[in-house]
Amino acid sequence: PAGACRGFPPAPAGMLAGWEARRPLLPRFQWGSAPVGAPSRGRPRPKAGPYVRAPCPALPATTYTGRSDSNPPLERNRKHMFFVDEPYVSPFFKATVRDHGIPVVDTPAARRAGLLPGTRLLGEREAVQAAREGGVRRVYTTSENAIGWIAEHLAFTPLPDRIDRFKNKVRFRQLTRPLFPDLFFRGIPAGDLPDVRFEDLPAPLVLKPAVGFFSVGVRRVEDAGAWAEAVAAVGSELDRARGLYPDPVLDGRSFIVEQCIDGEEFAVDAYFDAEGAPVVLSILKHLFASDADVSDRVYVTSAEIIEENLAPFTGFLERLGAQTGVRDLPVHVELRRGPDGALVPIEVNPLRFGGWCTTADLTALAYGLNPYVCYWEGRRPHWPTALAGKTGKMYALVVLDNATGLDGGEIAAFDYEGLLATFERPLELRRLDHRAHPVFGFLFTETRADNVGELERVLHSDLREFMVVGAR
Repeated sequence: PAGACRGFPPAPAGMLAGWEARRPLLPRFQWGSAPVGAPSRGRPRPKAGPYVRAPCPALPATTYTGRSDSNPPLERNRKHMFFVDEPYVSPFFKATVRDHGIPVVDTPAARRAGLLPGTRLLGEREAVQAAREGGVRRVYTTSENAIGWIAEHLAFTPLPDRIDRFKNKVRFRQLTRPLFPDLFFRGIPAGDLPDVRFEDLPAPLVLKPAVGFFSVGVRRVEDAGAWAEAVAAVGSELDRARGLYPDPVLDGRSFIVEQCIDGEEFAVDAYFDAEGAPVVLSILKHLFASDADVSDRVYVTSAEIIEENLAPFTGFLERLGAQTGVRDLPVHVELRRGPDGALVPIEVNPLRFGGWCTTADLTALAYGLNPYVCYWEGRRPHWPTALAGKTGKMYALVVLDNATGLDGGEIAAFDYEGLLATFERPLELRRLDHRAHPVFGFLFTETRADNVGELERVLHSDLREFMVVGAR
């Protein structure tokens, strides 16, 4: 009932009525409101609780079109399966898999994830048996940590090789060399990095683990003087990250150096259907504080960004899919568009959309479009409907990473209320334990296009002004 959702106070009647009118997307997802804090321009602020949410509205059926999966639901259940794993599973994802009957493999990580009652679970043995009997068509995981389970239990399927084509950045570059013959790259064992002659490499360049995640161990190197410093910094960063992610996700034993790819950077959530055709589910522009910045601090999406890039990015994915031969695969693609308009991939992350349930959940908040359901049911977005009324609005994902160099244990607290006060319309805040993770959390916002300055401020900040340093 209104106002009784998990202890939150009642929301304005009109707001609740709006959500009720859009209930079909998540028919069992409960919601309430938490207007707290100093108002800004007459708008109430959400409280900086452990989880502040503005539930995703469901748009009319015309939001989705062109179902590409002809299998009936029961057949889909036998051939498709989702995985959850550390470090994070969002409430929105949990509600989606429960309300749509999407089977989640009952791994030890799934049993720790706090899935909602009523979630359809697929036993580990049952999942393996289903793969042996009919093959596995469509798989999704909230975290690449599940790749280890897949490699161990589904080694007899094509899935591990399909993952490695993209996850291993050296192999991916080798596979796509015919599409980008002039792009320089070289794989280097970690032990050989100190002996590399920088003069033999094109500058500037990017150094990163051949198997990596979350921009850990990534450095842009401008000249020979910075090479030794970058090698040492990457080693230290990987040492600090050891234990956070398994080797199939982040492996410091091998690196790749690539020439820098200039231009605007974008992130694309998409999937390849059973015929290998790409379906774009979201497009975000990655903002950087400077040329040397390689962080993931701010991503933005808008109707204008999607309308401008949907056709060329779809064509780019068609060429990529034809070269790699993928089918039934969700991907999170990072690419750059050069000054000449050429599109070049930075990396392609298989089996998932943006990590930590971020970019897909932002798409739901911004456009009422559920990417998880699109992939599960083989649907295509009807973008004219999804983008209606969104002109002049920007939706941002803000990654609250610890950019100070301080160890998480040195930081006693983080002022989430103070952070929220710097944004005109926060949509959702997810707080995380900064002692266990290299981030304080994630923030989703709606920003008027003429107020982009609030995003620029957080983009250039190391967030120290919101930290309480010292023992609590």
